[in-house]
Amino acid sequence: MRYAAILICLAGPAVAQSGGSTVELPTGCNAYLTVQSESCSVDHHFTCEGDPAGHQRRVSMDERGLTYVGEIDAETQWINSFQVLSGHRERLESSPVEPASLSDLIEYGVDDYDFRTLSAEIGETRYVGQDTLTGRQITIDGVTLDETTYDITAYDEAGNEVWSAQGNEFISRDWRMFLSGTGTITTPEGSFDRTDRPVEFIFPGEPGFLSANPKHGCGVAISSADFLKENHHDHL
Repeated sequence: MRYAAILICLAGPAVAQSGGSTVELPTGCNAYLTVQSESCSVDHHFTCEGDPAGHQRRVSMDERGLTYVGEIDAETQWINSFQVLSGHRERLESSPVEPASLSDLIEYGVDDYDFRTLSAEIGETRYVGQDTLTGRQITIDGVTLDETTYDITAYDEAGNEVWSAQGNEFISRDWRMFLSGTGTITTPEGSFDRTDRPVEFIFPGEPGFLSANPKHGCGVAISSADFLKENHHDHL
């Protein structure tokens, strides 16, 4: 991959892709995990000085380059996100009707949510849904995750359904995050299946940490639903 200087600002630090192979984080930010997924995507998880306690950030890349930049809090609520493919940013409203809560999901086995994000580019979006623990644990590349089911629907400002999705994902109790799984996304144009399970977990000092190059499932035609994938619940 040739040299590229990509600076995406999202309510704070910028992220640069340089040197053709690795992601460079700004001063004060420290990465702790790289995840290679089976759908030709790679995610980098990091924290930054000055962010509130429990907040963490993520950047995602595919064969085309940077696709997503986001920030979550300790309960996995979206705080800010930038969807590179569509060019829009979203931020969480100040007082959600029913905030997403990873703590509730872990304690009670189910979490309902109903919140809105605000965007200068696309307006207000309402997300309503539920996550449920299946009781099943799975180990991938030495990391034990809890499986979930999800059901989420997005509505525009007028209350029209924009898309919905159902399927299975995973949570990490240690990292307090969702990780992608499998499911079906339905839009006015039709339904699309997605599979984006993690394949490799790479830690600081290991080969491939902060690599800008996805490894698995590449070379497949890009799905019409890719623009929705980054807006899905695994990035809460």
